[in-house]
Amino acid sequence: MVDKQTQSKDSVFFRDGVRRIDFVLSYVEDKDGERKQERRNLYEANLEKVGLELETEDKSESEDGKTYFVKIHAPWEVLATYADVLKIKVPFKVNDIPDNREIPMNWLSTPFRLPEHIMQPEPDFFTAPFNKSKSDFFLIDDKDTFFPPSTRNRIVYYILSRCSYFRDECADKDKKGIKRLLNNGTYTAAFPLHDSRYWTRSRDANCESERYNLYNHWAKFLCFFKEQPLNLIRKYYGEKIGIYFAWLGFYTEMLLFAAIVGTICFIYGFLTYDDNQWSKEICSENVGGNIVMCPLCDKKCSYWKLNTTCNSSWQSHLFDNVATVFFAIFMGIWVTLFLEFWKRRQARLEYEWDLVDFEEEQQQLQLRPEYETKCTSRKMNRITQETEWVMERSATDLVGKLFLCWATVILWISLIIACIIGVIAYRLAVYAAFASIMKDSPTAHLEVVGPYITPQLATSVTASCINFVIIMILNLMYERVAVWITDMEIPKTHLEYENKLTMKMFLFQFVNYYSSCFYVAFFKGKFVGYPGKYAYMFGWHKLRNEECDPGGCLIELTTQLVIVMTGKQVWGNIQEALVPWLMNWWGSRKSRGHPESLYSRWEQDHDLQGFGHLGLFYEYLEMVIQFGFITLFVASFPLAPLLALINNIIEVRVDAWKLTTQFRRPVAAKAHSIGAWEEILNGVAVLSVVTNAFIVAFTSDMIPRLVYMYAYQPEGAMNMKGYINNSLSVFNISEIPVESRPDDDENPVWFNSSITTCRYRDYRYPPGHEKQYSHTMQFWHILAAKLAFIIIMEHVVFIVKFFVAWMIPDVPSDVRARVKRERYLVQEYLHNYEVEKLKIQLSQNSNECTCTPMIYPSLAKHEVLSECL
Repeated sequence: MVDKQTQSKDSVFFRDGVRRIDFVLSYVEDKDGERKQERRNLYEANLEKVGLELETEDKSESEDGKTYFVKIHAPWEVLATYADVLKIKVPFKVNDIPDNREIPMNWLSTPFRLPEHIMQPEPDFFTAPFNKSKSDFFLIDDKDTFFPPSTRNRIVYYILSRCSYFRDECADKDKKGIKRLLNNGTYTAAFPLHDSRYWTRSRDANCESERYNLYNHWAKFLCFFKEQPLNLIRKYYGEKIGIYFAWLGFYTEMLLFAAIVGTICFIYGFLTYDDNQWSKEICSENVGGNIVMCPLCDKKCSYWKLNTTCNSSWQSHLFDNVATVFFAIFMGIWVTLFLEFWKRRQARLEYEWDLVDFEEEQQQLQLRPEYETKCTSRKMNRITQETEWVMERSATDLVGKLFLCWATVILWISLIIACIIGVIAYRLAVYAAFASIMKDSPTAHLEVVGPYITPQLATSVTASCINFVIIMILNLMYERVAVWITDMEIPKTHLEYENKLTMKMFLFQFVNYYSSCFYVAFFKGKFVGYPGKYAYMFGWHKLRNEECDPGGCLIELTTQLVIVMTGKQVWGNIQEALVPWLMNWWGSRKSRGHPESLYSRWEQDHDLQGFGHLGLFYEYLEMVIQFGFITLFVASFPLAPLLALINNIIEVRVDAWKLTTQFRRPVAAKAHSIGAWEEILNGVAVLSVVTNAFIVAFTSDMIPRLVYMYAYQPEGAMNMKGYINNSLSVFNISEIPVESRPDDDENPVWFNSSITTCRYRDYRYPPGHEKQYSHTMQFWHILAAKLAFIIIMEHVVFIVKFFVAWMIPDVPSDVRARVKRERYLVQEYLHNYEVEKLKIQLSQNSNECTCTPMIYPSLAKHEVLSECL
């Protein structure tokens, strides 16, 4: 034992100071101690049989006096064997292709750059899959540092997840893997170590202190304007986490362009505020002040004057103007550019991070241990022509599980729809209450916001808040269900597991987050009927379908979008940053006063939160849901990309901060792309063109205004004068059914028997006309114009989208050349290596022959290589 008073324990090495700690297991003794101890003994003995080296820290050495720590080191032989098995790519030659990429006006990016040693922590090499029998082919300077810590912990975890804890005589296949031992409490944690404290460098000169560099140059919020050190992130955390931050950074960069255009469109709406003729008419005492509107609900809603919606009409103009159409088309093209340029960025990363052809090689090697334990028979693989373990499933079992899984998903989606219907019923019921309460303007005394609070606004805001709370509660509940039913399916590979879970979760979240916005955008105010023949929810006469303001439903969609989108982002950032910090603060409260020499590196990391295997999944889900908000409904709120940009600038640093400071170091994992999320983004991009076309056509008042200006303006002038009067139909008050008329005490003081008609929002013939209350020809003209606009906009945007996608190649030409160069070099170097090796063998084995052995006849070099290829 080394006295802990004399040697600092903030180290990533065994007590001998030479062997690096690649993984740590922790456990405590409890009531069921004997059985667990037996499992541990068997498991650790099997680990040592595989070749791993173990060192145990007694509980007396830990700060709580209860926890044992088992430190694991993988020697060269083990690393080399499993690097060969896992086909890990390692360097064999320094990259000799000059980087001729010149960025125009490169000097402008200087303030955003990081130091070169942070951006490029290691030289660029040509790489090839490791082969243990040809280890001298590769550039091995030091066997202890040849494999970086992230590769070492990945190899060790591969062994841990497949090592058994049963005796040879009782071969129970289920008794295998660290995950099972963690689940049954045999071990309390299993994790690789951070290489230093995040706020200071390690005292050990052999330690890289990459965590400190990441914190200083990446995780601090003051670095928000700097580029991300993606190569260092990949080196420290692995390719899977590196790809996520590369995608998030690229998405945030692209949002800048959408945010600028969206802000310009909003400013246009603000600057044309005074040119808004229809709002002037609504607010005018001569027009809006003289128009008596029909009640918006039965019994409790009174007749009202149009000029009471003056403020909401002005607000609506900020978002419902000509620029909205332009912005909707722009976003349809922007989303294509984003996805196409991301493919190019991803292809470059695939090459730089040695992920080319990764999927084909790694598919078999990434079998889930949970699947392997269920395999009962062997079967010939058609591709490799080798036998492999497979899990036998009967057709009945397979159909039964699929039915149960998707029945559960459909049940939960039905639950969401039921909740949305409940919120709609709330809107219908509460609107009448707000209308009754606010008829005497009790909010008028509130100086700033008083005039803006209307029954419509109060209903919309409270319903949106209730809807947001329901969304968050359903999310928490469904997450557990989705993981449970995916586990039950027993997917074969990690990739298959994540894809299945992704589809289930996204389908649920799509309905959960967007259904309320779809209701306001496409259903509210569309199936209302007219006075005397109103439509009711489920035919129940107490819940009359909602109407839109005379200013339109777009402002309400904007309100819904802002509350749900902003609420989700704020709540998400609080949850991501505050919860882990509070849990770590509480968990490490006893050890905070310990000097560094006593508070060991493994204890410090043990006190942090574990980064689960689904940690990145939730990060992607959060961003993809946000992507849906800024694309599907962006026509109603041009500032959505700006809000998303601000959130993402914070999100990058919050994610970096929590990963670097609040979580244990995750096990490194490879991924060559963002996986199933790419297909989901493509699907959302296509759907967004359709939804925005429908929002402009049916939710905004853009098309009715244009039809009026070009075809129905009585003076023939190209202006909107008289539009409000034209867009409102007339109804005879005496024809309103008794059960729908306002109560006598609800009517305002100005209402009297001389008022015989009221107005409502529709295009119908007036009373006394031979076709009274049926739709006018203008209604059908407007409907035709709306459908024509949808068809034209969709076709224009889709044609541009497909043309842009065709024009931009998925893989940059220089990357394609580098890939070909690397493959060529691997073939050439391996050929030369084999020739040299054979020469040496022949010269050693044959003392008689002095001639130079010829492997090939005397052929030109390129012919030999082509034959070899």
